[in-house]
Parts: sequence; structure tokens; C-alpha cells
Amino acid sequence: MNIYLDNNATTMPAPEVLEAIQPFWCEYYGNPSSTHSFGGQVKRHIDSAREKVALLLNATPEEIIFTAGGSESNNLAIRGALEALDSRSKRHIITTRVEHPAVRNVCRYLEQKGYRLTELPVDRDGSLDLDLLVDSLTSDTALVSIMWANNETGVVFPIEKIAEIVNSRNIVFHVDAVQAAGKIPIDLKRVPIDLVSISGHKLHAPKGIGALFVKKGTKLSPLIIGGHQEGGKRAGTENVPAIVGLGKACELALSHSSEETKKLEFLRDKLERGIIESCPGVTLNGKNRLPNTLNVSFEYIEGESLLLMLDELGISASSGSACTSGSLEPSHVMRAMGVPFTSAHGSIRFSLSRYNTETEIDYVVKHLPAIVRKLRDISPFVPLETGRKR
Repeated sequence: MNIYLDNNATTMPAPEVLEAIQPFWCEYYGNPSSTHSFGGQVKRHIDSAREKVALLLNATPEEIIFTAGGSESNNLAIRGALEALDSRSKRHIITTRVEHPAVRNVCRYLEQKGYRLTELPVDRDGSLDLDLLVDSLTSDTALVSIMWANNETGVVFPIEKIAEIVNSRNIVFHVDAVQAAGKIPIDLKRVPIDLVSISGHKLHAPKGIGALFVKKGTKLSPLIIGGHQEGGKRAGTENVPAIVGLGKACELALSHSSEETKKLEFLRDKLERGIIESCPGVTLNGKNRLPNTLNVSFEYIEGESLLLMLDELGISASSGSACTSGSLEPSHVMRAMGVPFTSAHGSIRFSLSRYNTETEIDYVVKHLPAIVRKLRDISPFVPLETGRKR
């Protein structure tokens, strides 16, 4: 049995998405910028995809820019907004300690270029102190960038309240919604956010495609300069098949939202109960989470060993962000949440999709306890008084 529970890293492209894409590899291959009918028919499909992305976010099509993915969207939002501001008096950026590297490392790069950076802490549940956010805003704050939902824990931040706080100070507000889009409702006509990043391969579209919502009136300088594409904000001939795929994926996410949320919450909660009831020394990381995400820490166990043994049984999970895999250090998210060292290295993320089944969850719950016991028995970190075998 092969069980894929790493959907926050990437998702399987939906069959409907693959079907929608197929004609654009061979039949509709025209350049959408060409003035002839061959290009024009392709452009109409891009326009349709843009409308579908806008519908998922409750935005207007004119506010959607297609990019190559979440990292580009985040870079374009943060660096593009600051460059457009072009103010020497506003050199302060606020973000959090638990952002994805596509935001965290951009902000730290800008810090090296002379910006002042404030990284807001989180508590043990992964929550933000909004009073601290208010206290951190100053007259020279140029931009606030806070994720909608954390990629490792699934913790959902109160973006609506944060948007009201930031908007009241006339500060540019960017939200990394890569993990949130398609999983929880997003209404950008109601919530005052200037810039929102999404990524296709997190919601069953292909890799290499993303989008950036740019609220009407928000100034943004392009990162890629060249042709007129994307309203002059992102030059280069469009990746038509991927754009069409993203549009279809957004359409599916919108149509499945309510029933899918209930299913994912049921499966996630069943997995959570099964793990906690059958494996001692386990703690849950994060509250108020995405319906598909479960992050737990196994005390005195090395997470990579646990993942390897799960993989031998056909179970795919992760120890955190795929963009930081290979590092021997505990996750920066776990460190920011104050997870004890004896547990931080044993943190595992299970992230589900609409294609997971109850049978798969039962299989994981059945086999995981034996793996945990085996690893604890050979762990040099377990205190002898706990009864660990010598």
C-alpha cells in the first residue's frame, strides 16, 4: 500500500486538471500575445483561468498576476512593493518567526540591504500576540508580511484582524496564502489585504505555476522586466498549460470546499486520536489548524528515522517544510514555538488531501506504534528510569 500524507509539500494533480491541460501541449500551442486567431484562442483560455483564480479568492480578474509559483509570488509582492514605495523614510519590515523560507529569507536578505526587520514570536500553540504586532508598528513601517496558515503546523493566523490593524495605519500588507488557498475560505473583497500569494501545486494544479493578488491601486514594481505580459508586472510568454491547470484546480477547490473540509477534518482528527491514544510521549503542535494538517512530536525519537521506517511501509510524511529538508537542525517553526529539544527533532507532519481515505488512516494508526516503540528502545536519549531496553 502506498499512502501519501505529504500534501503540504505538493499535491497530486487532479485528473480533471490533467484533462484540461492536455490540448495546450499540442492543439492550442499559439502564443497568447500574437494578434492572429491562433494566439487569440489561447489568450481566451488564459482570461478564463484568471477569472477562476479570482473567483476562488473573491477578487477581480484584473487583480490576478500569474507567476511561476509561491516563491516568485512572495518575492514579487515583498520586493516589488518596497521598490515601488521607494521611500528612504520607511525602512521597516514586520513578519513572523514561523514564515516559510520564501518569505523569511527574502526579509532577511532585505535586512542585509539596510531594512530594519522585526520578526514577531509565537506561543507554544503557534499563535501570534496581536498586541505585540500593534506595538511593533511604527511611522517607518513600510510592509507587513504574515502567512495565512503555517505550512508545518497548519496553524491559521487571524488574518482578518491583522488586516484591520495594518490597514488602519496605511501600511502595505502581504499575505502568503500558499497553504490556505483552496483549504479555507478567502474573501479579498471583504478583508483589506494588498497582496496575496498562492501556488498551484498545493491545490492539485501543476508545479511551476502560481499567482499574486494585487489589490487595485497597490503600487508594485516588476522583478522580471521585458514584454507587456501580466499588465507589465511579470514579463515573459505565459506558461499556458500550467495557467489553465491552475484555473481548473481553483474551480475544483471552490466547488468541493464544504464537503472536502468536513472529510479532511474527520480524517485528520481520526489520525490524531489514533496516534495520541496508541503512542505515549506524543504532543500536538498547534491549535486552530487547517483541516488537513497534523503536526505531532514524538519525544526522544529522531524524526528522520521515523520517516524512513514509515516509508518502508509505503507511508509518505515529512518532518516539516520540503524547502528546508536536508538540514540537521530542528525546524525553525518548532524552535519558535518552544518545542523542547527532546521532542523538536521528532516532529512529524501529516498533511492530507481529498484523495486520502479512512482505510489509509487506519493503516497508519495500526503500524505507527510499533515503529515508535522500536525507535524508543534504541534511542540513547530516553532516560533509563522510563523503562527503555538496554
